[in-house]
Amino acid sequence: MTNEKKGLSRRDFLKTTGIATGALVGGGVIGGLIGYNAKKDGKTTTDTNAVGGHEAAAVRGLMFFTNQQDFHVLSQAVERIFPEDDLGPGAIGLGVPYFIDNQLAGNYGSNAREYMQGPFFAGEATQGYQSRLTRAEIFRQGIARMEEEAQKRYQKGFAELDGGQMDEILTSFQKNEVEMKGVSSEFFFRLLRQATLDGAYADPIYNGNANMDGWRMKGFPGHQMAYINVIEEEKFQKIEPKSISSMQH
Repeated sequence: MTNEKKGLSRRDFLKTTGIATGALVGGGVIGGLIGYNAKKDGKTTTDTNAVGGHEAAAVRGLMFFTNQQDFHVLSQAVERIFPEDDLGPGAIGLGVPYFIDNQLAGNYGSNAREYMQGPFFAGEATQGYQSRLTRAEIFRQGIARMEEEAQKRYQKGFAELDGGQMDEILTSFQKNEVEMKGVSSEFFFRLLRQATLDGAYADPIYNGNANMDGWRMKGFPGHQMAYINVIEEEKFQKIEPKSISSMQH
């Protein structure tokens, strides 16, 4: 988790998490294709909505969250993990909350394509998915627990806290200091962090990475048809990124 007070920039965060090595997260990893809007020039169409006091450009409409307050908690949490800075937009600006919402409404949230039969045992940190709960159930419980922690510690809703207070609560989840049922809070934090990165760098057809700004911050070209025109160039090539949607026209 990034911590602005400790001077950890997003650039440092990307380096230390391995994302800067070029191992980008593909949208297909986190679930099935979600509906999208695309112009014929390959850019996703966007509207501007206020999410928790921030402007977000993403495909509109919630598919999983029915409580707007829960969506605000999610939005503020992912923004703390991937904050806006001088390099570009943060999670909210990239539409990550909408990405996670849409994914939770599909196979990712229901674990429909995964083996979910017992027996269930507490997994080690090095093991994969071990909970009897689906991701949708884990996210619902995790968001409710974040709100409860905020009320208990500060007598405010999570979305009303300042950045340092949000970080304190998120760090408690990361350190497995918050009690959850059927899953550890540390595992919930890992899911939340990974989903945040997925939404920031997945192809925009999955409703995150708005306007491909996540790719632009990394200089990643997205899905090009070919590189034959620049393959022999010695200088670094700055290429305007393209979404999969541009290949369908």
